[in-house]
Amino acid sequence: MGKYLVFWEVDQTKIPIDPKERGGGWSLLMAMVGQDMEKGIVKDWGAYTGENKGYSIYEASKIELMKSLQQYVPFCIFKVHPISTVGDVNEMISSLSG
Repeated sequence: MGKYLVFWEVDQTKIPIDPKERGGGWSLLMAMVGQDMEKGIVKDWGAYTGENKGYSIYEASKIELMKSLQQYVPFCIFKVHPISTVGDVNEMISSLSG
């Protein structure tokens, strides 16, 4: 199980001009985020105030992460960063120390 920092951004070309349609689209996206949180693979999620982008923290296998992110395509664009834990870094330090 890996931990990932995921930066997301809504594709501006996919956002409806009509506010009601835009609200409906956001509602669907937020329902999917809620499902991922209920599954336990999304540990934290946030949107940057006043922007159409934000971040999420995933704890999942690579396959679970990829499957989850695909449900948001083509409406969102992602940058994914694997996270090393304190234990991982300490293990690396130990291996350097011999």
